Amino acid sequence: MNDRPAGRPGSAGERLLQSHLGTADRAATFYDRQVQPRLTDQMRDFVGRQTMVFLSTADAGGNCDTGFRAGPPGFVTVLDEYTLTYPEYRGNGVHAGNGNVLENPHMGMLFVDFTHHHIGLHVNGAAQLVGDAEQRRVYPHLPLDSAHGRQPSVWVHLRVHEAYVQCSKYIPHLEPAPRPRGLAADRPKDSDYFVPPAAAHAESRAHPPAPTLPMGY
Repeated sequence: MNDRPAGRPGSAGERLLQSHLGTADRAATFYDRQVQPRLTDQMRDFVGRQTMVFLSTADAGGNCDTGFRAGPPGFVTVLDEYTLTYPEYRGNGVHAGNGNVLENPHMGMLFVDFTHHHIGLHVNGAAQLVGDAEQRRVYPHLPLDSAHGRQPSVWVHLRVHEAYVQCSKYIPHLEPAPRPRGLAADRPKDSDYFVPPAAAHAESRAHPPAPTLPMGY
């Protein structure tokens, strides 16, 4: 549900807090200067240089998901001042964020330059999923090999509603470096990093540990 007054940036919740905390005038200055209904030339150039983006989506019930995508500069393609697109690949097969898009098209994107200008760009809009062949028919100039020979399963196509700056004050500085080959010797596999290895997990389910008795028994 969109609770934003027609033609005005900012949600009703934002304005309620601004009034309560006495920041309405400062917020109005930010809205007037920074919140754009389209991608300016500078924003389009910025997106074209970025190699990563953070994503936010929510399903029809408001349950949220965050995501991260990365690729060579330009993997998020600016189609025009109101439209962005990027490819999606098979991944783990869950499709959490894109599943949300099917229920609720609202998507937030955050691009951050950690290495040079230490600045970020928020882009909010309405997303839809488009098949690879269909997207390339309409936009034949899309990159062909942004994931080393992998074929996109779908494209996320975002219609921009607003775009605005993320200030540099708390953006850390990161130095680009070649990615080391292989994994650290003590590093678990991705699938085991935050949960027990599958075999151990199955064993623990088959033979659950005995309950701990209260002291005195």
